[in-house]
Amino acid sequence: MPVSILTVVMLGISNVFMTFAWYGHLKFKDQALWLVILASWGIAFVEYCFAVPANRWGSEVYSAAELKGIQEIVTLTVFAGFAWAYLGESFKWNHAVGFALLVLAAVFIFWDR
Repeated sequence: MPVSILTVVMLGISNVFMTFAWYGHLKFKDQALWLVILASWGIAFVEYCFAVPANRWGSEVYSAAELKGIQEIVTLTVFAGFAWAYLGESFKWNHAVGFALLVLAAVFIFWDR
């Protein structure tokens, strides 16, 4: 698999873990905060095991700004699916517009490639 694709795939996997680390505990508000913090740290460790190599290897073909742009678009995509599927939240028109504007920002990041 080309590094350019592997980077995006690994960032996608890392974002699934990080989204659960940051927001998964919202379904467990009855649990002690210290417990969900520890659980989130454990999940975030797995996220780092994907994100760090993705960024290291990805830096061979992408600039740091491009890596960050990719990261943000992947994060929004993963989060939108997570919020809908796991948290049961609806995806509203204003969310779509906001996310589209962020995608437009990524277009500008890659504009002069």
